[in-house]
Amino acid sequence: MPKSENSAPFSYDGLDRVIHEKARLGLMTSLMAHPKGLAFADLKQLCGLTDGNLSRHLQVLQEAGLVEVTKGYEGNRPHTTCRLTKPGRRRFLDYLAVLEGLVRDAARAAGREQAPLSGLGMLPT
Repeated sequence: MPKSENSAPFSYDGLDRVIHEKARLGLMTSLMAHPKGLAFADLKQLCGLTDGNLSRHLQVLQEAGLVEVTKGYEGNRPHTTCRLTKPGRRRFLDYLAVLEGLVRDAARAAGREQAPLSGLGMLPT
């Protein structure tokens, strides 16, 4: 979502609270990088989550329509695959656009104060 020109330019309304939580941001990024989806175990490892935490965060993303979870079997073993939905991919890209704007605004503000970006954690020191 574009920010308003004249009122509350730093409100960043497009920072979607469902996505913005650290674990869910990691899940969304992992799934964006793997459009065909990921197995539950792979997603768990990539994001450093426990089974219970991963299940809960996937549930939130699934209820929001961002992620689809498919349960089945590979041989005799249960197998769960997770992937972004088309609306989930679009919503994540919109979120990233707002996040990019936030980073640009912070960099401009730092430049006005003549503070190095590395001091803000934006560039390596």
